Amino acid sequence: MLDEKQLKDTVLAYVKNEYIDDEDEADELTADTPLISGGIVDSFSMVSLKVFLEKKYQIQIPDSDATPEAFDTVSKIVELVKRFKGE
Repeated sequence: MLDEKQLKDTVLAYVKNEYIDDEDEADELTADTPLISGGIVDSFSMVSLKVFLEKKYQIQIPDSDATPEAFDTVSKIVELVKRFKGE
């Protein structure tokens, strides 16, 4: 069973490390910060994030479910991962 807090922390850490250069901006990132609509993650970055999640959690996220809406916040990403882990 996935630990939701750990999953959220893992996704937040990945986004901070991969997509944010400014330390102050990274500190302000929360689970509900808009990632795609906020300009932090673009479509290319979303693909790398999807690949990271699939490898890390041994899941397959169909392209039809890998929408900008589904990847717009860490909270939504956590729900997506949980859904495909069957939890």
